[in-house]
Amino acid sequence: MVLKSKKTINVISLGCSKNLVDSEVLMGQLKANGLNVVFEKKLNEADITVINTCGFINDAKQESIDTILKAIAAKEKGFTKKVFVMGCLSQRYKKELAAEIQGIDGLFGVNELPEILKLLETDYKKELVGERFLTTPSHFAYLKIAEGCDRHCAFCAIPLIRGRNISRTIEDIVSEARLLANNGVKELILIAQDLTYYGIDIYHRRRLADLLHELIAIEKIEWIRLQYTYPAGFPEDVLEIMKQSPKICKYIDIPLQHISDTILKSMQRNHSQQETNLLISTIRKKIPSAAIRTTLIVGFPGETQKNFEELKQFVIKSRFDRLGVFTYSPEEGTPAFLLKDSVADKIKQQRMDEIMQIQQEISFDINQQKIGRIFKVLIDRIEDEHFLGRTEFDSPEVDNEVLIPKAEKKLTIGCFYDIKITAADNFDLYGTTLI
Repeated sequence: MVLKSKKTINVISLGCSKNLVDSEVLMGQLKANGLNVVFEKKLNEADITVINTCGFINDAKQESIDTILKAIAAKEKGFTKKVFVMGCLSQRYKKELAAEIQGIDGLFGVNELPEILKLLETDYKKELVGERFLTTPSHFAYLKIAEGCDRHCAFCAIPLIRGRNISRTIEDIVSEARLLANNGVKELILIAQDLTYYGIDIYHRRRLADLLHELIAIEKIEWIRLQYTYPAGFPEDVLEIMKQSPKICKYIDIPLQHISDTILKSMQRNHSQQETNLLISTIRKKIPSAAIRTTLIVGFPGETQKNFEELKQFVIKSRFDRLGVFTYSPEEGTPAFLLKDSVADKIKQQRMDEIMQIQQEISFDINQQKIGRIFKVLIDRIEDEHFLGRTEFDSPEVDNEVLIPKAEKKLTIGCFYDIKITAADNFDLYGTTLI
């Protein structure tokens, strides 16, 4: 059914930053077609609600389903007229959603943007490739350089949802980056399911370093941040350019998932404990100041107490700057789904809590060492009585923030300042301006 009138469209984006970029592309197309677009407003503030879902892990799936049900309830009360669902969950479970949830007016997968636009009585404008309706603060933006993934980690459903790795050309990425820079973006956060794999499919070799060489030449861009790098086959030429260029944040997000060789093999990770330790050592030798962020999974099928103790000792020894932990949840269609989910949920939670307690102490100690030092800080927003910003060692939403008292001096959001750190706790820094 095609809509006959153009109304206000509310886009709700769930899940990761890659999903957020997809939402921004959709919103850019809608706005270019003359529609009134809003982002994550209340369900009674728009005629049409579009929900971009996540289907990665159980908690994310449930959040997506809950959001759909709330939107349908709002529709039944007359607060919104149409509810459309797109993204990873509907890509993976389109038939099930259609059968089990009544009231959805349209279901679309991850690559069906033209179809969504057609239903909204608009056209897909190819000339708008690279243009988006930014939902982040105007001074930073996520920049997706590839779609899909060629890895086959046993626990991960992303290749099932997003397909194989498809790299964008360097020219297209640089063109979008210039457009973002001209619109006020100062920090680019490069994202993909695996940044290190960039270029293999279209250039037949890893070309992330080449891409970075092109991006640092964009005058208005001051920071370039790398998120989601895979440890196996990590391109060391990326470390060289990171070391040389002040524009590339000394920050590496490298999800390691585990350290036990037994569990890594079962996870189909294609890197060993020895290789992992060597990579961390190489990074810290070449770039001593680099902040390393990682994520781990506890409770994977077959994880024994001995395997977990290995992981704990690895965390203690490695002293990661940033660390997150997930408890394993079975994903239909993945190799791990065929394995017995042998670790009780209570034990999974206990193991996650133990790792996070260790990391909390490490983070506190690392932050205490920053007291008295001066850092370049990008101001993101104002909250209560403080300006909140980040150093180059921190990514938005997931990492440390720097709090500067509002009463001290008027700062401008989106600008950089030299900040002296005066105090620190487990996950935040407190500072004062030098101007």
